[in-house]
Amino acid sequence: MIYHFYPIDRPMIWGAEQWILSAYPGRDSTCVETGTNIWHMLCEQKERLVGKHVFDRYGDTFPLLIKFIDARDDLSIQVHPSDALAQKYGLPFGKTEMWYALPSTPDAKLYCGLNRRLTPDEYKRMVDDKTIVSALAGYTVRDGDCFFIPAGRIHAICSGCQVCEIQQTSDTTYRIYDYDRVDSEGHPRELHTERAAESIDYRVLPDYRTHYTPRKNEPVNLVTCPYFITNVLQIDRPTVRDYTGLDSFVILICIEGEGVLTEQFGAHPADYPFHKGELLLLPAADNSPVRLSGNFRALEVYIQ
Repeated sequence: MIYHFYPIDRPMIWGAEQWILSAYPGRDSTCVETGTNIWHMLCEQKERLVGKHVFDRYGDTFPLLIKFIDARDDLSIQVHPSDALAQKYGLPFGKTEMWYALPSTPDAKLYCGLNRRLTPDEYKRMVDDKTIVSALAGYTVRDGDCFFIPAGRIHAICSGCQVCEIQQTSDTTYRIYDYDRVDSEGHPRELHTERAAESIDYRVLPDYRTHYTPRKNEPVNLVTCPYFITNVLQIDRPTVRDYTGLDSFVILICIEGEGVLTEQFGAHPADYPFHKGELLLLPAADNSPVRLSGNFRALEVYIQ
């Protein structure tokens, strides 16, 4: 069986998030087919749901959290800790993530990485004098842009951006600068200057955007890292994806259009229609060839 999940809508001070697959404690996604949440499904199915090597690594924690983000105002300048640093402070996981840009406003932009080398002392001074934004690499956002944000890379989504975010199951964010905003009670939002300074990777890259060439009816890799592999699929004719031998669940996130996944070939194939904004979870135990048909764009995610 292939699973759909009910989305979780979260209003935010800067806009809105929709968690389309989450096992974060207290915000577990509920499965349409089973009526149970993903944590209970994992406890019951174990490696049959996620794969043996994934279950051996993560146990009863589903390892990924997937969101749609609609930024109507600038998000804070922030950074996430690595697993090692998170565990130093009693948290189970750090947070490595990626963004895949959806259609956004013409002037939408984001920040990803540093544009020049800073020392920790220089970083703290720029936070204090509110000039830290000038040290960030800024990008105009176009539909289909991809940015990989490993733990330690300073970043921020700005007003007008819409993205699909794929990340480790963690909600740990160290806020660096928040444009002097206040919360609903009129208090400045907390900053985490010291923890952020400890987390930041101060290396500078020439370009933080992921460059790729789209191709139709075959996977194009966007990100390969220890926490997830993400490909983009642009389908306009029936195409077979063979997951035989993959020791992992597979997630398909429909970004544009609509299609049908046919689970198996033979006398009685099972069809699973899907539409823009929907997610399908293919359990590891059912990994086999599937046929994708329709006209759609999707992100394909699994763990190697």
